[in-house]
Amino acid sequence: MQIVKIQNPFNLVQSEVFYCLKQMNVAEIVAEYNINPQNLPFICFLNGEPLLRRYWNFCPKMTDHLAFLCLPQGGGGGGSNPLKVVLSVAVMVAAYYTGGIAAGAYGTLAGAAAATAVSVGGSMLVNAVIPSPSSSLSSSYASSSMETSPTYSLNARGNQAKLGGVIPVLYGRHIIYPDFAAKPYTEYKNNEQYLHQLHVLTQGYCEVEQLRIDDTPISSFAEVEYEIVEPNQEVTLFNPNVVMAAEIAGQELMKDEYTGGFIVNPEDTKIDKIGVDIVMSAGLYYANDSGGLSSKTIQWKVEARTVDDSGNPLGDWFVLGSETYSAAQNKPIRLTYNYSVAMGRYEVRATRLDTKDTSARAAHAIYWESLKGYMEKPTTFGEMALLAIKMRATNNLSSNSSRKINAIITRKVKKWNNATGWSEPVACRSIAWSIADILKAQYGGKLPDERIHLAELEQLDKVWESRGDYFDGIFDSATTIWEAVSKVARCGRALPILQSGMVRIIRDEPKTIPTAMFTPRNIIKDSFSIEYVMPSEDTADSVKVQYFSNKYWKYDDVVTKLPDSTEENPANVDLFGCTDKAHAEREGYYMCACNRYRRKYITFSTELEGLIPTYGDLISITHDMCEWGQGGEVLSISGNMLKLSESLIWKPDEEHFISFRLLDGSMSDVYQVVRGAVDSEAVLQTTPDFEIYTGTAKERTHFAFGTKGKMSMMAKVIGVRPRGDTVEISCVNESEEVYKT
Repeated sequence: MQIVKIQNPFNLVQSEVFYCLKQMNVAEIVAEYNINPQNLPFICFLNGEPLLRRYWNFCPKMTDHLAFLCLPQGGGGGGSNPLKVVLSVAVMVAAYYTGGIAAGAYGTLAGAAAATAVSVGGSMLVNAVIPSPSSSLSSSYASSSMETSPTYSLNARGNQAKLGGVIPVLYGRHIIYPDFAAKPYTEYKNNEQYLHQLHVLTQGYCEVEQLRIDDTPISSFAEVEYEIVEPNQEVTLFNPNVVMAAEIAGQELMKDEYTGGFIVNPEDTKIDKIGVDIVMSAGLYYANDSGGLSSKTIQWKVEARTVDDSGNPLGDWFVLGSETYSAAQNKPIRLTYNYSVAMGRYEVRATRLDTKDTSARAAHAIYWESLKGYMEKPTTFGEMALLAIKMRATNNLSSNSSRKINAIITRKVKKWNNATGWSEPVACRSIAWSIADILKAQYGGKLPDERIHLAELEQLDKVWESRGDYFDGIFDSATTIWEAVSKVARCGRALPILQSGMVRIIRDEPKTIPTAMFTPRNIIKDSFSIEYVMPSEDTADSVKVQYFSNKYWKYDDVVTKLPDSTEENPANVDLFGCTDKAHAEREGYYMCACNRYRRKYITFSTELEGLIPTYGDLISITHDMCEWGQGGEVLSISGNMLKLSESLIWKPDEEHFISFRLLDGSMSDVYQVVRGAVDSEAVLQTTPDFEIYTGTAKERTHFAFGTKGKMSMMAKVIGVRPRGDTVEISCVNESEEVYKT
């Protein structure tokens, strides 16, 4: 009897098939052939019907068929949660066959952006295989993200502090207005103000091409020092871990009156240095009778004490410093005093020690401008590339321009090679390795290599590189891993799918060999249907592609159309990650061609051979209802003479051709034939190099017949849905016109 052992129900190719030549009952067969070495629950099927364990003392006949199917487990930690298993499988199946929006809703890696037949982008735009990007004008999410992005903002650009916000991740080459990694602060030295700013360029490594303040290279500002900090390296230019007491707002110090105390640092933090900024905004002088300035002196005292996390004092006040300053100056005086203290949480107060001269001739006021606490300097900031900038305030640098620091950088990512494995991070704009980084990185999907189809990415990288297709974009707004991968892949005319637990990237590209061949012989009766999507007054006649130009570093657009089309009703799409006009034009033309030439949606059911093709595969469909050739079986062969199951239609004065279904389900080459003695006979002009099977032990060889170019309809698969013992396939007609760019 024949025995099939299915260890992985999601990968039937790995099933074991063997034969039992001894008469045994089912329980003895299980023990004899070690049916389940992993001790997992499994089900026994006898001739396709489940067999309960209480009947395992039954002895099958030698002509019977036994199958043992291991059940998938879930729950983690060795536990089993059947409900979780069912839900997981349901999510994978649903996500595989719904659109990208639904797939993103199922989770970061729980689905594939599959067959979205119609995308609304200002007008109706049909694209079944690779859904068109949504219009930035119609997507509230995209609009919201754009408004909050310091780089893509439609309003004024600038550096922002986003507490609890998204740490940006850049891929390719792009301009970035980096967010603050820490709160900026100022210090005074020699009566000059220095601004300290720490920015995060991107997660991961990058190569800095140019630093600018607004539109001017930073090298033009002699008063600016900067440091590029690689991931896991220390900031050496200044201590970025500084807190400021918000209550200090330029209070004037008066004699015999304490200002404060003000707690310096938040609860659960400790500082080892306290900074006090003092300002004499009118200067410090006395206007004497001769018209000159005489020196004046101010004295003040700063005290501190330790407090607990609730703000309760832990000790008495002690003096941080008793300061004296003298000057004859009618310009503002700014001073910073730093005091080292034992590590702890502190409250600080200050008072003036001398009497203020209130004469109209004197400038004798002192103001407490700010209070800072210096925490322990962090060793590193993790997997982030940082920019530390120290700027001296001058006429060249205003407070406004100090928040318009930007950089043109190229992201460094690892590349994979089948021979050598992963490289060190290198500067590149690759679509393929950007996708891999999103899937593998700690700030991304954290997937191991075996969950990513790396060989497929390596091949696609060569295609994209040869075409000049790149991804240059910044993810600085909240999104899912799956949506991020989808956006990057869409820039390369591709989309991600999840297949057998592995992430694959499917590109819409020309294919010449069908993966599977379907005729009325293996299409289930009454399951075949065609939907023709007819154009209407809302159908787009052109595509307006919005992209972020790397020439001007701002949004631009280009309108694309087919040669005989108008531009009266364009569809608006936002191709995120595209920064090149030629790239945008290619994708716009592709969308126009799909919109015109792919409008036949075909659905049919077949048996388990329907699991052979996957999303994006090319298949051959022969069906006489649509006059897509004729199909049937080869009944017998004698030399080059074929006797066929169908009476063929032979058209006068035309050449006729035939092709065959091979053992793996794919379609053979095309062979020219001529009519035999009757319509159901065909004579091959060339002998095939494979066996044409006409026996009864298995299915006979199927054929597709017709005139040149009319033997079958070539279609791209956009959905494969298991339906019990059958499989439903959805596809769209293929057209060479979509690949002209």
